Amino acid sequence: MGRYIDGFVIPVSKNRLDDYRRVAEKAALVWKEHGALEYWECVGDDLDVQDMVSFRHLAQAGPDETVVFAWVVFESREHRDRANEKIMSDPRIAEMIDPDKPIFDYKRMAYGGFKQLVHA
Repeated sequence: MGRYIDGFVIPVSKNRLDDYRRVAEKAALVWKEHGALEYWECVGDDLDVQDMVSFRHLAQAGPDETVVFAWVVFESREHRDRANEKIMSDPRIAEMIDPDKPIFDYKRMAYGGFKQLVHA
């Protein structure tokens, strides 16, 4: 059985990107501590594509926003479920989030769990 991946597409204001990076660096430590095998956060660089759906369009990113494409690798879906339960109850996660000044619009974040199909 292959690995299990949680994937994210997140619109982030360009002027909040440093804030996002600081939170992501802290979050990575929490995810890894609770069992994530890999933790990736990547910021859009070449998003203006033609003849296909761009990540900018997918994320409904405005002109002052960019897109973060992120994924976390786990041993299996069961392992992910156990890890995420611990992660979401970890008090450090709540400390990273300011509900009065969110770093991005959570309602526009895309998220899903994926089974490994090909890995080379």
